[in-house]
Amino acid sequence: METMTEEQVQLEAVAPALKACPLFQALKEEHYSQILKIAEPVRFAAEEGIVEEGSAADAFYVILDGEASIRLTSPAGESVEIGRIPKGATFGEMGLLLGRKRTASVTAVTDLKALKFSEKAFDTMFQKIPKFGLGLSQGLAVRLDEVSAQIPLPKYDGRKGVPGTDVLKLIPKEFCQRHRVLPLEVDGNVLTVGVVDDPSTAIVSAIRKHVPSMELNAVRTDLPFFNEVMQTQSGVHTISRGTEGAEPSKAQSPELDALLSQMVAEGASDLHLSAGHRPRWRIDGDMNEVADAPILGPSQVFELLKPVMAERHLTEFIESNDSDFAYAVPGVARFRVNLYRDLHGTGAAFRQIPSTILSLEQLGFPPVLKDLCEIPKGLVLVTGPTGCGKSTTLAGMIDHINKTRKLHIVTLEDPIEFVHRSSQCLVNQREVGGHTKSFGLGLRSALREDPDVVLVGEMRDLETISLALETANTGHLVFATLHTNSAVGTIDRIIDQFPADEQAQIRSVLADVLRAVVTQTLIKKKEGGRIAALEIMVVNYAISNLIREAKTVQIPSIIQTNKAMGMQLLNDVLSELIEGRKIELKEAMAHAADKKDLEKRFRNGLSLSSDPGGGDRFRVVDVKPNSPAFIAGLRRGTLIFEIDNRPATAYSLDEARRALRTDGTHPLIVSDGSGKKVKINLELPSL
Repeated sequence: METMTEEQVQLEAVAPALKACPLFQALKEEHYSQILKIAEPVRFAAEEGIVEEGSAADAFYVILDGEASIRLTSPAGESVEIGRIPKGATFGEMGLLLGRKRTASVTAVTDLKALKFSEKAFDTMFQKIPKFGLGLSQGLAVRLDEVSAQIPLPKYDGRKGVPGTDVLKLIPKEFCQRHRVLPLEVDGNVLTVGVVDDPSTAIVSAIRKHVPSMELNAVRTDLPFFNEVMQTQSGVHTISRGTEGAEPSKAQSPELDALLSQMVAEGASDLHLSAGHRPRWRIDGDMNEVADAPILGPSQVFELLKPVMAERHLTEFIESNDSDFAYAVPGVARFRVNLYRDLHGTGAAFRQIPSTILSLEQLGFPPVLKDLCEIPKGLVLVTGPTGCGKSTTLAGMIDHINKTRKLHIVTLEDPIEFVHRSSQCLVNQREVGGHTKSFGLGLRSALREDPDVVLVGEMRDLETISLALETANTGHLVFATLHTNSAVGTIDRIIDQFPADEQAQIRSVLADVLRAVVTQTLIKKKEGGRIAALEIMVVNYAISNLIREAKTVQIPSIIQTNKAMGMQLLNDVLSELIEGRKIELKEAMAHAADKKDLEKRFRNGLSLSSDPGGGDRFRVVDVKPNSPAFIAGLRRGTLIFEIDNRPATAYSLDEARRALRTDGTHPLIVSDGSGKKVKINLELPSL
């Protein structure tokens, strides 16, 4: 810790943080200079400890710049992060008021500046700043309101019996054993999870990584029931069907199998082995080094994989310096593997393929995706960047058809990822390289195999795109993927693949056969894990005409006005996730195709929700510091009764949000801190 001088701390830099802090929001501008004289400005380096768990609470802090981590010591003696403290927040005031020892450690995540208030400074503020007591009371009331919503976990009724195999497969057995958790029930996209011990934030986040699209409902289970399930169902995670289409594991590479098992237990989506580097895995989209792993040698990765590779893949790698194949570790998971050579030697990338195919309900997708599975013929495209979950979405759609219709499904994949057992349908899965030389040859062959539904793993070249359009045009239902970021971009990409003199004809064919484009992306959630955001375009008469007439730029407006058909723009979905406080604006901006539009939607700095206390008002759930909403006087918890001289009852929540995003002056009737209604103006100048 370093104490900063007066020259290093300017009131202009301190005031915004104090204004954003609930303890100081009741104060006037002239009070901030007094506070700066009372407090001790301090600086901490990244990873430096600020307070220690169990130490005396002799001060509290206001973070001016940077972010801090709240950490607890686990029974095993490890330091576990349970939360973050952002800029403008406080910590330590409860312990100081109650005279208790610190209940957790706080460490600087980045270089951090803060105001430190000792017990003496605390007393001085009560004496010299009259409204400080009011501000403190309001801040504590907010915390009490948040804590009052936390109720003890309900107890699971063990008389319901042992969970089914399909449910238990959702979370790896090794993870369940390590953390004493059990997947118990599935209702739609809600997974009920039983916990023996109080779950930490880290454990909950890890569970979300295994079921990223599902909502969690935690219940308490006792230790005897947990032990009974683990003992009687010890083989539930044996993936008997998962080894089909993959290289069988004969424990010929135990070191590789151990690393892949650890990858699954940690909830990583990808594992990277690269010569000259330590292994890294991707968790929630971020690449992290595997702790304590050694640096890999130039040929070490090849030696790990050679025993589990088929002869044709070894030959392919030797001849072309890369190879794609699937690999399964029984009882753990299946993996899509790419082996390659680079500047430093041999490397490999492993993508985990979930052992269970989640239904469209479990994935939390809108009902329109089921409707797309019911159409008799045409082309349905699922698009998005690499690693966004296209394969998972298509697997859910094919699984729905397999269970509800009596058809013949042929899939062409490179490699086979999800394995489908024939149910109501006959399912034939073919792998490029092993079962057919290319997607093009596989599609030509599929037309002679009496298919009803054809899945094309990727439309990666002109030949495959042409054959996919031909297949859809001859009365088949075709599902395929592309690496595009919007519905309009998908249409343009397909047409641009063809020579200029053929594009008019292709537009006509595409207008006739295209049924829908589902564009998706995966975004980090605030509480950990990732969530899918989907843009959905269902082709109707208007969109078909726009495609034929090369007026695709008008398609977004058609999507916007046809929500009743299940259509939705990506920015609308991102906005809902931000307003629902599921994702951060900066994460949404990183994934938005139209960043300018999304930024404009949230430049007021305001997040609204319906107020549970009545339908005649909206509640402010968040206000960004120094935003137009903050300048207007809106604060978290403010109630809005009128917008633009109209009562709140005249608006739906979406309409109210849209109204407050438009340029101009918005007169509002709101409640102040005392409950009295006052009139304020929200100013949004034109950009």
